[in-house]
Amino acid sequence: MFFRTVSAWCGHPVGAQGAALHLVSALLLIPASGAGAEQIAPPLLAVVTQYVTPLMEDPALVAAVRDQNAVTAGYDDAKIAELDARWMSEIGASEIPTIAPVWENPVADLLRAQVTASGGLIREMFVMDARGLNVAVSNLTSDYWQGDEDKFLQTYGRGAGAMHAGAVDFDESSQIYMQQISVTLSDPQSGAPIGALTVGLDAEMLP
Repeated sequence: MFFRTVSAWCGHPVGAQGAALHLVSALLLIPASGAGAEQIAPPLLAVVTQYVTPLMEDPALVAAVRDQNAVTAGYDDAKIAELDARWMSEIGASEIPTIAPVWENPVADLLRAQVTASGGLIREMFVMDARGLNVAVSNLTSDYWQGDEDKFLQTYGRGAGAMHAGAVDFDESSQIYMQQISVTLSDPQSGAPIGALTVGLDAEMLP
């Protein structure tokens, strides 16, 4: 993503920006007991219920993830790194053979419809396969492979039903505070995890 944490952006949270970060963080993520455990705050759960849950069993979305899993299951690390490098090299280019199939497909259109329906609350949505590779994106991501990031490791990596709320970050492109929340995608029939879905929120629009 095109995000940097506020601490990286200005050294450490200070002034009005630092105060806003601490306030939003306190509202959106409440640590729970236990190693690595987290409790998702009610405003985020409401977003998941309204905008994410309906997508999780959408036949087109599930089919797209299954189909890509059948292809990428055999990829080794070198292949994934090659594809990730191709994706990044195509950003801003006129020819985008790696990006286009992920950007221009029915599931990407479905994600963009949810972004629009949120009235500005949701700024981005993207779906990942079982390797952490993008399947569909509402907005262009800075990389193709998310498999080394918590949005994937703390959802798909933890199995069915897992949910992860990331840190509140300052998005330099839109000049707003954003937070990503991610969930495991599971096969509606078997219940087995098949991928993950991430939604990026305008943190300042949450109640």
